[in-house]
Amino acid sequence: MALITCENVSFSYDGNTVVSDLNFSVCTGDYLCVVGENGSGKSTLIKGLLRLKSPQSGAIRMHADLKPGEIGYLPQQTAAQKDFPAGAYEVVLSGRLGSRGILPFYSRADKEAAVEIMKRFDIYDLAHRCYRELSGGQQQRVLLARALCSSVPSPHKSSRIHESDGSRTDGDRTGGHAGDVHASGGVRSGGLKVLLLDEPDSGLDPVVTNDLYRQLDAINRESGLAIIMVSHDIHGAVRNAGKILHLKNKQIFFGETRDYINTPAAAKLLKESPL
Repeated sequence: MALITCENVSFSYDGNTVVSDLNFSVCTGDYLCVVGENGSGKSTLIKGLLRLKSPQSGAIRMHADLKPGEIGYLPQQTAAQKDFPAGAYEVVLSGRLGSRGILPFYSRADKEAAVEIMKRFDIYDLAHRCYRELSGGQQQRVLLARALCSSVPSPHKSSRIHESDGSRTDGDRTGGHAGDVHASGGVRSGGLKVLLLDEPDSGLDPVVTNDLYRQLDAINRESGLAIIMVSHDIHGAVRNAGKILHLKNKQIFFGETRDYINTPAAAKLLKESPL
């Protein structure tokens, strides 16, 4: 099922076209990496898919079953965001804000969902650590957990966090890694259907970057969540993504990764990008 379809889409700023000739679709279970040089229109496209920027021409069509609250977003981190003076648990919990409506307080279900997703990403021990004191890799795990938090139903048994010392009482202890985030755990059921990520690997070392890719791969394979990821890491993109969208102020390629790696555009980008 095509969740998002772009038909002859172009975007501009002040009358100057930034990217054009966009014709592609994203289906349930797709893992799409958007690649290209700086200034090729990748982040502009993400803004368009989030309805933060209107196309200059063409149309972006969303499936009737795809609701605004079912599209998650992990933006590029700014210096101010990295220095955010809140606890990791509070950052993850804020991922439930979109489902709160006009309700002023988090519910018990919201708090249980935050604990649950932190356990699955193996970051529960960071719950009361200040976000700005975490490493780059830890911060990225926290932000990914935040992006997915709205999709996690509250556990069947009580699992709550104590404000004073960070200890927990577990009626249903769940350990482990991102591989534990699967359909039976509820990531996609009644929650997110698409996750947009804008250069989530920016500034991360190779080990942390590989761990991020592993997490995303597990989420995609085991939940069916469609992933659209902007990345400068062309080598990581062709190793991990099922589909590639290559932009150079227009659409150069869209299709299966196995077909992309045989194109001149891929050869040039791979040669110019250090391993």
